Amino acid sequence: MLTDNHQRLIEAAIQAKEYAYAPYSKFRVGAAFLCADDTIVKGANVENASWGGTICAERTAVVKAVSEGQKDFTALAVTSDVVAPISPCGICRQVLREFCASDMPIFLVPADYPKKDTEDGGILEVTAGSLLPHSFGPEDLELPKQPTGP
Repeated sequence: MLTDNHQRLIEAAIQAKEYAYAPYSKFRVGAAFLCADDTIVKGANVENASWGGTICAERTAVVKAVSEGQKDFTALAVTSDVVAPISPCGICRQVLREFCASDMPIFLVPADYPKKDTEDGGILEVTAGSLLPHSFGPEDLELPKQPTGP
């Protein structure tokens, strides 16, 4: 069952998708983070003709939030124009790992949300940890290292 804040979050991700700049792939994505203070930070994918300069919606939202002093996230919603839930890409999963608790809920929202024939509206709820199992994170940099060289 979605909380009121989770419903607001999903609506924010859907709104964010409207600002996607996707002239090359035509694949619009919107994302929104719910912060611990109930603030919602939205992001959309922004493509670039050089492709490598493209930034996904999830990373746009993270960068906006962190640059505004928000680093304590409690949930994420992601949506696209696809009528099935779409998961964050690998780079986004690694960035999420940097800032999100492994048990943080992520709501993957289909474009035709809410689906009338389902109890959950068609949303796939996962966790940050389930998206990137056996992940590498900041704490791994502090692990003991074997001495190198002479």
